[in-house]
Amino acid sequence: MSLTQLKGGPRGDAGRPRSGGHNRTGRPSAALAVPGVLFFAFFALAPMALAFYLSFTKWNGLGDPEPAGLANWRKLLGDDRLTQSLTVTVSLTVVSWAFQTVVSLLLGVWAAGRQRNRAVLSAVFFVPFLLSSTAISLLFYALLDPNFGIIHKDTLGTTSGAFLAIVFVGGWQFIPFHTLIYQGGARQIPEVLYQAAAIDGAGRYRQFFSITLPQLRNTATTSSVLMIVGSLTYFETVLILTQGGPGTDTAILPYLMYQAGFKSYDFGYASAVASFLVLAATALSLLMVKLSGFGAMRSTREGM
Repeated sequence: MSLTQLKGGPRGDAGRPRSGGHNRTGRPSAALAVPGVLFFAFFALAPMALAFYLSFTKWNGLGDPEPAGLANWRKLLGDDRLTQSLTVTVSLTVVSWAFQTVVSLLLGVWAAGRQRNRAVLSAVFFVPFLLSSTAISLLFYALLDPNFGIIHKDTLGTTSGAFLAIVFVGGWQFIPFHTLIYQGGARQIPEVLYQAAAIDGAGRYRQFFSITLPQLRNTATTSSVLMIVGSLTYFETVLILTQGGPGTDTAILPYLMYQAGFKSYDFGYASAVASFLVLAATALSLLMVKLSGFGAMRSTREGM
């Protein structure tokens, strides 16, 4: 046998370099990404590009859009409703993030245990996420009805009651999803860290704050980005539960877009609001990733 054969040279299939000498063993083909890329381009990029184009036009939904230059954007920046809607949206986002993060983190860490009862309860907790936002909103709208609901007071008729109802209903639906994210992250934490902490005399609470929380920082970043972007796009819950009320106290930016497009038939202005939402959500997501250092994470294991 020659020296070339011993080194895995060109003789034999096992040592033969593929496609120009680059061994692609273990790498999936780029063709597998084509369906996902096409789906994203058709259902995400194309609608966003169309909305951005319509934001520079005047269009009532009939006929051809007429060029309007920056008129819609000037109207948006000078609209008093934008300031109020932006304030409500930011408040809803912050409170929803705090509520969902605390509950889903605790449930996720608890559900990461290996006991059978935890697996069963985790499956039960996940059920609300399988329901549509419309069905959940209709359910809670009936439950909060002052005449026939379980609470015999006009909860949705007060500013604080309507706001907290939106926060609770959104959390009831999406906390199971984020619980699953934290559960997966908690199970990736090496058990040896807890064993070493137990030897040093650290109790359960000390292990949680000194090991679990720091190890879940990248998981928390991922979950937070999804929460915040989702909170910025709340619509069905507000439309069904409060319709932006009482008055305009819960009229968030997506609801302002709905009013402009489907009540005033000003689709150019509605597209400007939609484009503003996309830009704000994208900028906020990139800022969170940058400040958290999430982009510098190289390990495939949580916290390592």
